[in-house]
Amino acid sequence: MLLSKIRGLIRGAAKTTLLRNILGLLKPSKGSVQLSSKNRMGEKLVVGYVSQQVASFNAGFPSTVLELVQSGRFQRGKWFKRLDKEDKEHVRRSLESVGMWEMRHKKIGELSGGQKQRISIARVFSTDPDLFILDEPTIGMDVHSRNEFYKLLKHNSTEHDKGILMVTHDHEEIRHYANKHIELIRKEDSPWRCFSMDSCKELSKLHF
Repeated sequence: MLLSKIRGLIRGAAKTTLLRNILGLLKPSKGSVQLSSKNRMGEKLVVGYVSQQVASFNAGFPSTVLELVQSGRFQRGKWFKRLDKEDKEHVRRSLESVGMWEMRHKKIGELSGGQKQRISIARVFSTDPDLFILDEPTIGMDVHSRNEFYKLLKHNSTEHDKGILMVTHDHEEIRHYANKHIELIRKEDSPWRCFSMDSCKELSKLHF
């Protein structure tokens, strides 16, 4: 699988629009986007999506950080079952990857916006999807947390054969982790264009 990075040289370059077309949340005016319906094991493809500013929990949200992220494991056929050792380890690694393990017993309503963003990412990690689609997921993270997050993505890509497509502005930090780079440019008076040394040919089916 590929660890791919989409980088917009300016804001408004249609990065989020591209992701939403890939996910089927928008319909392109021209052309089409297709995702495989099966993963490498021949099972139904599971996609984990983290949108921009996904966290919107209010102060009265009753769950703790740990409870929310643990809920991601129930999607794997574990409703009404106890989480086993493997589940708990997966949840721990997911929270540690975004620097939130020490705050696992905090109420979600007590967290800052950036912290809520982190635990939303952790919950997606806990579902163990085949394909991660991440739209600027490191907003609100410090340098150390970002690098730990990128290491986790790389590990999932190389060791667990996960597909990862991420929009980011952290061009220099992630260049050592991503193996495919796509740059989008769209000025107000020009159409959407893709520039890349290694990926534009592979993106040719995504033209709008």
